[in-house]
Amino acid sequence: MSYKITTQHPSKRAFITGGGGGLGRALALKLAGDGWTIGITDIKEEGLMESKSLIEKAGGKAHTFVFDVAKREDYKTAFERYIALVGGIDLLINNAGVGDGGLFGEYDLPHWDWITGINQMAAVYGSHFAVPYMKAQKSGHIISIASAAGIANMPNMSMYNVTKAAVISLMESIYAELHPFNVATSVVCPTFFRSNIMQFNKGDKDAAAIGQKIIQKAKYSPDEIADYILTQAGKKQFYILHPYQARLVFHVKRFFPNFFLSLKAKQFAKKDWVQKAIDQSF
Repeated sequence: MSYKITTQHPSKRAFITGGGGGLGRALALKLAGDGWTIGITDIKEEGLMESKSLIEKAGGKAHTFVFDVAKREDYKTAFERYIALVGGIDLLINNAGVGDGGLFGEYDLPHWDWITGINQMAAVYGSHFAVPYMKAQKSGHIISIASAAGIANMPNMSMYNVTKAAVISLMESIYAELHPFNVATSVVCPTFFRSNIMQFNKGDKDAAAIGQKIIQKAKYSPDEIADYILTQAGKKQFYILHPYQARLVFHVKRFFPNFFLSLKAKQFAKKDWVQKAIDQSF
């Protein structure tokens, strides 16, 4: 399958964080089928090497960068190396992310720093480094992977919600700034899909176990989500909401905010929201 976003960017140069597995790898493999040259990053070298091999088998080229996306100077160094290798950037996908759970006030402040660095600041860093190149080229596309959690803000996961809401806000803010330069932006807000996002959790172990159970039962694979993202990005969609539960949450929260807040509070007070989330297995 050839994606429309490929025809829009014939130089086919992409930089994807969190490319050592999950959604990042799935996105890279989709692009590889269209012959993209892809910079993939991860904190673990083993996963990156596996992704590199798969990308090359699929018809793409891969450059790997092992570093922590929360460390600004390391990110800057890796990004500049990538630009030196390929001469520019057409697509940035801010994908790296971690999940966690726990009650506000009980979740340790150092852990707030950790999740904010990866989920929020890495998207800021990547976008900051990419924007000057894209403006100069007068072309490019930035896709940031947020979450429906950044819209719904469910209880027992404030640390995750806040970082994803920040990513949505970032992308909404730069949309107008980049539009005159022919640089597109998209923010992806999925509900649950099968991933390893909880593997580094630092918070409440019961909350993390619940989150992992929901993720394991999810209907959608990273491959399906990646295909939808790239298809919608090719249509220059800004809000990429998938599956239908994400669209439902977006519209209910937007048009009936007080009802939505009241519903969440009532569910949490009854303590039945956890089982409902598991049973629905988005």
